[in-house]
Amino acid sequence: MRRRPTARGWALAAAGAVALQAGIGLGSLDLVRIGILLLAVPVTAFVAEIALDAVRGRRGLEVRREVTPDPVHAGQDADVRVDIVATDRAGRARLAGLRFSEQAAVELSGGRALRARVARRADHATVRYPVRTSERGRWPLGPLVVTRTDTFGVVRSRTTLGAESQVAVWPAVVALPAPSDVLVGEPDRVALGARTPSTDDANLRDYREGDDLRRVHWRSSARRGTMLVRSDERAGMRPVSVLHDLPVRTATTEWTISLAASIALAMLDSGHPVRLAAAGPPVGPGADAARGWGSYVHARQGPESRAALLDLTLDLVPARTSTEAEVALLDAVRMLDTSQAAGEIVVAVVGPLSPAGCGALAHVGDSAQGWAVVRADGRHASDARDAQHTATVLRRSGWRVAQATTGESLAECWLRLLGSAR
Repeated sequence: MRRRPTARGWALAAAGAVALQAGIGLGSLDLVRIGILLLAVPVTAFVAEIALDAVRGRRGLEVRREVTPDPVHAGQDADVRVDIVATDRAGRARLAGLRFSEQAAVELSGGRALRARVARRADHATVRYPVRTSERGRWPLGPLVVTRTDTFGVVRSRTTLGAESQVAVWPAVVALPAPSDVLVGEPDRVALGARTPSTDDANLRDYREGDDLRRVHWRSSARRGTMLVRSDERAGMRPVSVLHDLPVRTATTEWTISLAASIALAMLDSGHPVRLAAAGPPVGPGADAARGWGSYVHARQGPESRAALLDLTLDLVPARTSTEAEVALLDAVRMLDTSQAAGEIVVAVVGPLSPAGCGALAHVGDSAQGWAVVRADGRHASDARDAQHTATVLRRSGWRVAQATTGESLAECWLRLLGSAR
């Protein structure tokens, strides 16, 4: 709680002090009385405010905050509604004299004051205002700041009501065209080590991680001694792992995450089981979930599947050094190598790699269909040369590769990668 005199309060105090000094100097009892009276007004109001707050505190008022939509994508607007409800007579009396303002992280306000609309009723006040998100992450909103002025307008009290909220901001994504089923549909049986089916089992294939258990053909599975599933367009969709690094520059990291998330959503919308793998340690409340990227998300789970993928990006942070970024990428590639499903597609969004990084990704491509977007920042000629070298090494290892520059259109990068697969 902060209390301070208003301009009127300072004026009364100053006038009272002058009148008191003049009365003492001139020996005028009336001026002394006027000075004491003028000084007494702000002092009494100040003491009264302290006493009333000690008795009433913050009781009688409840604050509820709602953000729509939440989560929201970076660069989009969200509407915030704050309801202040009086629960008793004292609360209604307090509510009538309050002025409201909100606090928000600069990533939500852009560093500008929030312009709100306030609607009042006897027992209820509503504050509405828009926020424009600028960066991915979890950003604080609130608590509500309330200002009250006493009856004489000489003392202003300022305090907070309610709790702080968090707004989850997903990365900016774009709708990418679905890849061709010829490229990513039913894998060839030789590559997957599938059994050659008999005439009776012509529409069956071996079970692969990510397949819907409802498509298991239990009778044939029991006869063969291994799980077989019905082979149709959806059952045969390969699982997809989207791997991306977390470079040191924030702008590069955000562009990389946006591209990786957009690719993951495009693959998910095409019917593929998808997992999103970040090469770096996340921080924050979603850290444990982000580390557990070994499980696939399925399109049949509905809107929750998109949210599950995007939630993994909320707490990712750029690497502190290039060495840390390289080590994190190697760790992620090793984890991917040990947990990948047979015949899956691995889509990597990475920058220039060291020989160790190139070798690790090349090894992943031995048992998976590898696609890669190799990123260059475009700031130095050496960076472009290193990116070109990485792309060349991956192509020679059987990867389909497209090169890109940080900040480039995500859709153009994706189309270039699809074109390289033809």
